[in-house]
Amino acid sequence: MSEETNTLEDGTVQLAPRTGSSFYLKKGQRLTIIDPQGTQVSDIVTFNASDIGEWLSNGRSFDYANKIYFSTGDKLYSNRSNVMLRIVEDTVGTHDFLFTPCSKETFRIKFGDEDPHPGCFGNLAFALAKCGISEDRIPSPFNCFMNVPVDGKTGTFEVLPPTTKPGDHIDFVAEMDLIVGITACSAGRSNGGSFKPIQYRIE
Repeated sequence: MSEETNTLEDGTVQLAPRTGSSFYLKKGQRLTIIDPQGTQVSDIVTFNASDIGEWLSNGRSFDYANKIYFSTGDKLYSNRSNVMLRIVEDTVGTHDFLFTPCSKETFRIKFGDEDPHPGCFGNLAFALAKCGISEDRIPSPFNCFMNVPVDGKTGTFEVLPPTTKPGDHIDFVAEMDLIVGITACSAGRSNGGSFKPIQYRIE
């Protein structure tokens, strides 16, 4: 589990591969998540900064959107049915909101790893602990740039490499004061077999 960030000259923050971080985002601020090299997933989770019992909910978001894929113009809701984030720009259009964050258990059970990486779950738990958020509160993330086609008849799905090119991004506006957890995803299958940095910028 690690948190390793570097702030670039323009104020953009870069996460090292297979790490996570957390930060506060005020209502009305714009959060841009950037894939600087292409083919890299970033998990994000959010919590109400005033009450960490309210968190990002994929289920509520599905209910109100009547779909499982989200892009420009869509809203992401909390477990209490309040809007947390609004997507205002998206150069990719392909993201996942079904998968839980990869974890030691993911790598052990699904892939048979004997000494598994902590994964996005471990990195989120480490980064969010400083905000008083325990690992049991971590919800299913919005997996930026993750490419998961779903068969509409059978419900089966597969994980394919992201379609992102260097510099692709997705932009959100906060609809309440938030605590945000973010990762540069640790699952090789989700990232086309390699691990690369992720960047974010707050305006």
